[in-house]
Amino acid sequence: MKNVAVIGAGTMGNGIAHTFAQSGFKVQLIDVSDNALKKGIETITKNLDRMVVKESITESQKAETLSNISTFTNINEGVEYASLVIEAATENIDLKLKIFKQLDEACPEDTILATNTSSISITQIASVTSRPGQVIGMHFMNPVPIMKLVEIIRGYNTSNDVTKTIMELSETLGKIPVEVNDYPGFVANRILMPMLNESIETLYNGVAGVHEIDTVMKLGMAHPMGPLQLADFIGLDVCLSILNVMYDGFKNPKYAPCPLLVNMVNAGKLGVKSGEGFYDYSESRKAEKIAKQFIK
Repeated sequence: MKNVAVIGAGTMGNGIAHTFAQSGFKVQLIDVSDNALKKGIETITKNLDRMVVKESITESQKAETLSNISTFTNINEGVEYASLVIEAATENIDLKLKIFKQLDEACPEDTILATNTSSISITQIASVTSRPGQVIGMHFMNPVPIMKLVEIIRGYNTSNDVTKTIMELSETLGKIPVEVNDYPGFVANRILMPMLNESIETLYNGVAGVHEIDTVMKLGMAHPMGPLQLADFIGLDVCLSILNVMYDGFKNPKYAPCPLLVNMVNAGKLGVKSGEGFYDYSESRKAEKIAKQFIK
């Protein structure tokens, strides 16, 4: 398995492409626009530059990693020789089903089709293909080049051979794969999202402020990042999508999204990606922080 195609050049997609390319795989990075691909490659380059500064890789390793990545705006061209395709598009079921139908038609018969979905049913995604035994979940954690965990999710029909192949492949990337079964939210988000949602409920009910809630969880529970800051980092729209999937899947009110989360997403306050969520990430705010450092 030397050729890997990645669908989507956003945060997760470019991180997955980076990780495979750095491990010596030829990567075909695919997105709908040249601009998205350009941004994806720029992000990979910046992340590699940081690794060079930290002396975790050399300049030649950075150059080799970038040379392993080619870009495509046409799915059929990008997956023509792929042994593995990893879909990392937006967490939207209709979009994913559309992509997998196209992949099933365009890919070689023995290509494994994986999805980086964080909550959507692998079995449902596989159902629109003629190869459900070759469809599997590979849920990487963000930031992909750094985080060790990969949730490997078996659909109802995923074969033992495909599961074994993907588990072993994940290990060659320096990751630690954990096999889980196909239920809404899998393991990571089934446990994480209710915690984030409860943190938002705590803010919504006026129990404490943003800083106070995050400080309690960081200092009291030894979390490296507070839950509201983490929600901003993940993307409030992504959190809402995952909670909706779990709520629809289990019909349990404990997964119902907090009204504050819904309102913030509707208002376009999505966290880091939009410049504002529970915290302010705007350029003016960054400039203010830099200015204060110089004043001191």
